[in-house]
Amino acid sequence: MTDSVHSLYCCLAGIFAVLTLATCILLLFKRRCPHRDWSELQQRTASWWIIVFLFSLAMLSPEWLALSFFGFVSFLSLKEYLTLAPTRRSDSTPLLWMYAAIPLQYLWVSMSWYGMFIIFIPVYVFLCLPAIMVAVGDTKGFLHSASVIHWGMMITVFALSHVAYLLTLPEASGKEGALLVIFLVATTELNDITQYLWGKSLGNIKLVPKLSPNKTLAGLLGGVGTTMLLALLFGPLVTPMSWVHSLSAGLIISVSGFCGDVVMSAIKRDFGVKDAGKLLPGHGGILDRLDSLIYTAPLFFHFYYYFYT
Repeated sequence: MTDSVHSLYCCLAGIFAVLTLATCILLLFKRRCPHRDWSELQQRTASWWIIVFLFSLAMLSPEWLALSFFGFVSFLSLKEYLTLAPTRRSDSTPLLWMYAAIPLQYLWVSMSWYGMFIIFIPVYVFLCLPAIMVAVGDTKGFLHSASVIHWGMMITVFALSHVAYLLTLPEASGKEGALLVIFLVATTELNDITQYLWGKSLGNIKLVPKLSPNKTLAGLLGGVGTTMLLALLFGPLVTPMSWVHSLSAGLIISVSGFCGDVVMSAIKRDFGVKDAGKLLPGHGGILDRLDSLIYTAPLFFHFYYYFYT
């Protein structure tokens, strides 16, 4: 067993151990305070078990199957987004082309074709979709619809495909790519959790009260500090990054994760909904769980790509 495979098993075991501990704590709280309503937290925990199980299978699978998993996540995210987005009836043809672009984007990932991967959606899809819309002939609400469509492609396919590309980096031999993905996803999710806990414990100064009343300065600073510390501890152990780059990655992930959370909150408020969907009980939709990753994935990927490829 290579070092990277051994590290991968250790990381996944650690994640399951933390989740098991959280489940035991929840059961203890339910026994000590049976009068309180623990249903939402119980649903969240059950959903986390499913998420972690499927994610672990993807990390242990052959590369093609792991990429298919992320491609399916992009498909579900785009479907959820378009269910909420105010598109026109005449946009049915462009919407089909949006779905068709998903396997192409992940094909470039599987080929490690960085040049096409990085420009396919921001350039070619960006230019082609409006041209298809024009060919349909409906110009009413054209600019708004084109903007909504392009935003959907960028956040649900382009941004998330950066997670998958970490698996195929030439320098990430064996399961080193999977370790990079685990580092990114774990620190992103822990950043969300620690910002919430710090905000609940010490939060008084609200950062965006009209958008997200739970976002506080204490939560942001506490989450940034905690995420940087965790990245400093685990980065050098599970990735090729030095302690300096691990600390920098923690800063990038924590700050950008906060930005992704509030930006997606703004989009949902504009759509007039609290949650993006109901796919994950206790969490909402898949976009509710991936909102921070939409920002952290591209920024971490390009940070790592610049220094280590």
